[in-house]
Amino acid sequence: MKTPTYSRRSALKYLGGTAGLMALPSFGFSSPTTSLIEDSTTGMLKSAAGDFIPCLNMATIMGHNLGFVKELETASKGGFRAVEIWIPTLQKYLDGGGTIKEAAKIIKDLGISVENTIGFAQWIVDDEATRNKGLEQLKKEMDMLAQLGCKRIAAPPSGATAEAGLDLYKAAERYRTILEMGDQSGVVPQLEIWGHSKNLHKLSQALFVATESGHASACINLDIFHLYKGGSSYDTLKMANPLDVQVLHVNDYTDIPRDVIKDGDRIYPGEGLAPTKKILQAFQSPKRPLILSLEVFNKEYWAQDALEVCKTGLAKVKAITQGL
Repeated sequence: MKTPTYSRRSALKYLGGTAGLMALPSFGFSSPTTSLIEDSTTGMLKSAAGDFIPCLNMATIMGHNLGFVKELETASKGGFRAVEIWIPTLQKYLDGGGTIKEAAKIIKDLGISVENTIGFAQWIVDDEATRNKGLEQLKKEMDMLAQLGCKRIAAPPSGATAEAGLDLYKAAERYRTILEMGDQSGVVPQLEIWGHSKNLHKLSQALFVATESGHASACINLDIFHLYKGGSSYDTLKMANPLDVQVLHVNDYTDIPRDVIKDGDRIYPGEGLAPTKKILQAFQSPKRPLILSLEVFNKEYWAQDALEVCKTGLAKVKAITQGL
């Protein structure tokens, strides 16, 4: 079977370019042999070392072309009480006549929360005109998300991926700029690494930029796939403070070499070679729940029923937390 080659870029092309947690019945995933229980009120997975919030990143069902509202409905029916939306999908909904107020009501009525958002504003690039346009875009997005009750947005190195040489000191200054924008909106931009980028592809780089920003709200959005793709060491994950990693994109990978593996090669967490338990243990904390956002771009999953993908994905997310 041909290996899927979908990526975030191809997903955006596919799209046409263009709150608190509610009640969740227990699914019976607790076991007398582990410390894990599922909170019957919030749906959080609780363990002795720290809590986890299962979350659906909409990339997982993006290929079903459901649209913004149907994606939310499917995630809710599939058992997720938390989701991570994509700005292009939200914008397509708004361009089609929907409103932020209506979207907020739909989210509330479904009993779910938007815990994070993926955006692609080019806030980090060297070209000043492009960067200023990116800052305007990001401000608009933050304002919309605040009305949806979402308090986070991923801030990847969009536009600074093809050529190496980005000055990380300047990147830190630019990250501080968007953190200060977040102070005004209440939406925190989380610095995200992309394994395929020529810049900001390793945890060490993200730690430098976040630390050098000098802002109290600086934090990092990590992804199991991107940690592998970018060549970050699993043995030094402990260098990142768990409190500064609020969202972890969970997925897995096979033995495809990191220099050729693509976004579309991701599989369900726990089904591949990633040291998932080690990664979760590095970032779980008794002081803050860790949001486990299921993000895969697998074309084979997109060919399956979207509701079944959600149900399977939720079970896989819960399974990787067993025994922690």
